[in-house]
Amino acid sequence: MKRVALFIGGLIFILSSCAKDPVPVDPGIATLISPADNETCLDGTPINDTQSNVNFSWSEATNAVSYEVVVTNLLTQSSQTFTAASNQTTVALTKAEPYSWLVKSIGETSTTAAESSSWKFYLAGDAIINYAPFPSELTSPRSGANVTPGVNNLIILRWNASDVDGDLVQFEVYLDQNDASTRIETIDYQEEQTSLELEVENNVTYYWKIIAIDDSGNQSSSGVYSFRTN
Repeated sequence: MKRVALFIGGLIFILSSCAKDPVPVDPGIATLISPADNETCLDGTPINDTQSNVNFSWSEATNAVSYEVVVTNLLTQSSQTFTAASNQTTVALTKAEPYSWLVKSIGETSTTAAESSSWKFYLAGDAIINYAPFPSELTSPRSGANVTPGVNNLIILRWNASDVDGDLVQFEVYLDQNDASTRIETIDYQEEQTSLELEVENNVTYYWKIIAIDDSGNQSSSGVYSFRTN
């Protein structure tokens, strides 16, 4: 009986040692909290004449072991990534400029990071009472895309725009075959999602951008995108 017991015990040990380790679970998506979307960030803590500390916070994500906060300056399109061990961090940013931010939930090794939605805010500057519009987001055609014109060689340009002051009044549309320095049309602001239909040539590379203008004359540029027609 003793040998049988030893045999069974050894068998159980072997079977248990052969069991596979549990597969790591991908982290969940964090929910952004602060700074709020499309908000003039008034709670920055001034550091000097040009910078303020901004407090970022978000909900804890399931199975996350750390986070990466990606902050993008919407004027320069330059991004910085900050690592955080908890669901909040403080970052020094340049005053009086627009930003977007998102959070990546980082899980255990071999898991896939989860990316939150992206929010925008305008960091307050000294004695600023009116802010330039957020740079327009060019949604179609995307940069580097190939576009097949429709009937009468028409294509549609699409973009999104917003302004923290709510006084966005018009867009200047630039399009040419060199550097998007040629203004082809000025249209009034109607809603955040805007489109314009225009005629193009086949087998040509075009460059385009949108200048958003508010009621006080403040302007912001989308940056230049390119596309090629078929």
